Amino acid sequence: MKKLYFIAIYPPQQIIDEIKFFKQDLFINYHNSKAIKNDAHITLFPPFSREIELESDILTAFNKIDTNLSPFEVELNGFGSFPNPKNPVLFVHPVPNENLTALHHRVKQHFNFMKYSFTPHMTVGYRDLSYENYLKAWEIYKEKTYKTKFIVDKILVLRHDGRWVPIAQKELK
Repeated sequence: MKKLYFIAIYPPQQIIDEIKFFKQDLFINYHNSKAIKNDAHITLFPPFSREIELESDILTAFNKIDTNLSPFEVELNGFGSFPNPKNPVLFVHPVPNENLTALHHRVKQHFNFMKYSFTPHMTVGYRDLSYENYLKAWEIYKEKTYKTKFIVDKILVLRHDGRWVPIAQKELK
């Protein structure tokens, strides 16, 4: 049986709850229900499918990631978007950060079996967000203020069991 996995950074619960407020706004006012199902996070390696019997291989590779990196601060400042007409995305925008990029490269050393671009973001709206509703929401969100910061001190690997469940974590040190 196949399962989905991904690697991510999760902010503290308080920030997850604050971002959930924006997701609920998109659900109520812009008919976007998909985003409210997931907690806010920054993806380091996107979802991939593997046989559950191979989970130990995933965990072995995850444990090889070099996390010998001091915990670091990520600043979130305002909103951004990917204006793709077929799949628009609205997100909370992290300020560019060398440590975040370095951590992503360390993950990529052990999870390099698919190509993807690393554009750090915390999704607020996507999937069933129509382009028309995205344009309406973006008119408001592009001017909206949201600023906070948090310390990244661990990374997680998650498995989809009806919802995303952490199955392992590595501390930064």
